[in-house]
Amino acid sequence: MSFTIQVRMKKLGKQRPNTLAPVPFVLEEKPGTVRELISALVSLGVDDYNARKDQGQLVPFLTKEEIANQAGRGKIAFGLQNGEDACKADAIANAIQCFEDGIYRIFVEETSSGDAPVSSGAHMPGGDHATELTVLDEAIPWTEHILFTFIRLTMLSGW
Repeated sequence: MSFTIQVRMKKLGKQRPNTLAPVPFVLEEKPGTVRELISALVSLGVDDYNARKDQGQLVPFLTKEEIANQAGRGKIAFGLQNGEDACKADAIANAIQCFEDGIYRIFVEETSSGDAPVSSGAHMPGGDHATELTVLDEAIPWTEHILFTFIRLTMLSGW
């Protein structure tokens, strides 16, 4: 049985609108902990990467429709070409280590109908209120309409 969650991804320091549209992810099962959530999302990402990396592009440029679709996800890029398959176990281990090291943070919030946040808790960049998930084996506080926000923290380097 599949289970769909809504995830919004942000990167601090980027000049983008404060609210990015949530993206639905269909998981094989409902994750019970933060570790299971990370593992399931990374597993989907690796499967997607491995499936599309060998697909050649007939048109060597991005069409207006492709640019608009990719802009909605927050990143515009050309297709991938060849290369080795990504290792799911390595990718999951890396994502878990990055979470433990504070490279990204995960927030969870309740929404009224799956889109507008209504919960209270820690103040997030962008004006939303949410609860931060800080422990890998912490249970996810499931509600009927839940939205996860992943925020990647970028480190400044150089001048």
